[in-house]
Amino acid sequence: MHEVMKGIRVLEVAQYTFVPSAGAVLADWGAEVLKIEHPEKGDGQRGLLQVGGQDNLAAINFLMEHSNRGKRSLGIDISRDEGREILYQIARSADVFLTSFLPGARQRLQIDVEHIRAVNPEIIYARGTAHGTRGPERDKGGYDSTDFWARGGSGMGGRGPSDMPAMPPGPAYGDSMGGMTIAGGIAAALFARERSGEPSVVDISLLGTGLWAMGAGLTGSMLASAGGEGEGGGGRGGSTPTAGAAFMNPLVGIYRAKGGGSLMLTMLQGHHYWADTCEHLGRPDLAADPRFATPELFSENAAEVREILQDIFETATLEQWRDRLTTMKGQWGPFQTADQIPSDPQVIENGHIQEVDAGDGRSFRLVANPVQFDEQPPELHKGPEHAQHTEEVLLELGLDWERIAELKRSGTIN
Repeated sequence: MHEVMKGIRVLEVAQYTFVPSAGAVLADWGAEVLKIEHPEKGDGQRGLLQVGGQDNLAAINFLMEHSNRGKRSLGIDISRDEGREILYQIARSADVFLTSFLPGARQRLQIDVEHIRAVNPEIIYARGTAHGTRGPERDKGGYDSTDFWARGGSGMGGRGPSDMPAMPPGPAYGDSMGGMTIAGGIAAALFARERSGEPSVVDISLLGTGLWAMGAGLTGSMLASAGGEGEGGGGRGGSTPTAGAAFMNPLVGIYRAKGGGSLMLTMLQGHHYWADTCEHLGRPDLAADPRFATPELFSENAAEVREILQDIFETATLEQWRDRLTTMKGQWGPFQTADQIPSDPQVIENGHIQEVDAGDGRSFRLVANPVQFDEQPPELHKGPEHAQHTEEVLLELGLDWERIAELKRSGTIN
């Protein structure tokens, strides 16, 4: 793969998934990412024993691998003067400084924009926050569940039959999308610096990323509200249009298959695909049914079509429908569980999940970031152990073994 970020050095002072996942994407693209961790505690995510209902006790920490593959880890106490000086020394040769620390911590540790720019005026400074850098909650922390999912609207837009809003579908759901967004912002800032010579401060928030994810529906809701079509959102209590809300088109929506599986149909030009769909469903007679003969009649009788389609889909399992609908012209997709996704032929052929060397004779599977260059998926590498590369990087900086031993004795490094 063409490593588009080769030669770029990223200095990361961040924890958990949101911001570190941006560093992981940059590492996938070829950047050198140096992750600074506390010499004793490490990234707080290393200590999470259960995440999203899943045990995280195996030898492979799935959250750490997802957000830290391909990096080098240094255990440095940057609250100490000696540790901070090492950080500044690394920053002098870095292209990007990446952090998730809150404003108070950045000032206390002397790693805010003015501190890092004092040692490297050309550095790109990127910070990921929960709520953004302005407003009354700028100093507060948050997670993807609180800001991307709940506050950004996705939790309400994806709610099911229960009166309660839906929980996120998996751990680090908004974090991962936010991390991709940070990586894209950094790439744009590097490009701008290459062209103009001016470094940027890049800001991405989980709240802003959540709003962007809901942007199309939210814009529709605001326009409907401004147009006086009911109280917010066209008389639907301020709600946003959902992906399955095209009730006049029965070829958009979710259908249950026999045995519990489900399919998502999204044929926006519904009647255009009607005859071909009927053929693949084994009911070509429906295409000639006068009740559904024109686009207008098809829409007028949408509820009846939905009932017929639901009855048909419940005659076969999801796997059987996958075989039968392979050549269907209309757009559809199976709802897949985490156990089913790794065996999806499209996932396999496109390299979206890859085997990674665990370093002890074993391997494990890891999801690649979705960006590919020159038609090749990125090459993935295992994440670092806590402070695995401290001595290696300090030697590269020019420190000798006697100085490294002194720093270890003082507790400044691990």
